[in-house]
Amino acid sequence: MGTNQRRSVTVRAPGKINVFFRVGALQDDGYHDVASLYQAVSLFEEVTATESDEFTIRFGGSVDVSGIPLDDSNLALRAAKMLAAHTGYTGGVELSVLKRVPVAGGMGGGSADAAAALVACDELWGTAVGRSTLHVLAAKLGADVPFALEGGTAVGTGRGDELSPALAKGSFHWVLALPDMGLSTPVVYRTLDQHREDHYGDLGPQPEYVKVDTEVLQAVRVGDAATLAEAMHNDLQVAALRLAPELIEVLELGESRGALSGIVSGSGPTLAFLVSDAQEAAELRGVLTRAGHRALTVTGPVVGARVLDTH
Repeated sequence: MGTNQRRSVTVRAPGKINVFFRVGALQDDGYHDVASLYQAVSLFEEVTATESDEFTIRFGGSVDVSGIPLDDSNLALRAAKMLAAHTGYTGGVELSVLKRVPVAGGMGGGSADAAAALVACDELWGTAVGRSTLHVLAAKLGADVPFALEGGTAVGTGRGDELSPALAKGSFHWVLALPDMGLSTPVVYRTLDQHREDHYGDLGPQPEYVKVDTEVLQAVRVGDAATLAEAMHNDLQVAALRLAPELIEVLELGESRGALSGIVSGSGPTLAFLVSDAQEAAELRGVLTRAGHRALTVTGPVVGARVLDTH
């Protein structure tokens, strides 16, 4: 078969924002239990899987991809190899990723790449393992990968990987401010632990049991942006703002210029502003852009990893 005839499959998978995020006490194993409400938004990664004898990956797109590892520490490459090992597939795959979700931005871009790689390779190789097996593999790769596979709006508990879909009505409008920096998730968590220790000592409000507030679930169920804005919360925000205090000014700008509410998404530094409609979104994006910030408008919820094209 000539190079030109190699089959390929393109899959797209969404980034996400954490509309609500609570972090439990630090466990003995160094992890935290979390309670999150994820929403998949219309900022998509595209992964093209092409037949190959070996496993390779390359990146392009509208965000800086220079720091992304191309070896086995890359989540999408690990996803492909895991599926091959699981199914006994003996070939390889060439993965080409078109990135739009910011790197180390708290939006689950790497997890979206991994979810898309699983779906693309399964389709390309004809391994047809089924959705539930893809889920099991996704959960082994990381907490956000099963969500990128499913999309929509969901509650994540445990390490964030125990997912249950949340009923969501209508569409929510978001403006994302994308700083030119990344924040390391482990560092953000360590900063939160330190902050809690400094302020509360050993006795502090270290919540053993965390859950998503009823108000948040109610707000997405009826599709009410104003109620959701009141209920949005992120325990990691205090740590992200301590590490990147310049974000405070951006949050204040957004909230003073039309956002119903603003929040650090996940471990940051991406900021998500909830607005009431598409026009408000366009206006706030303009405000942020003129102030020198990279900003995008997105809507949610959207579906998870889906095949776009096979050729």
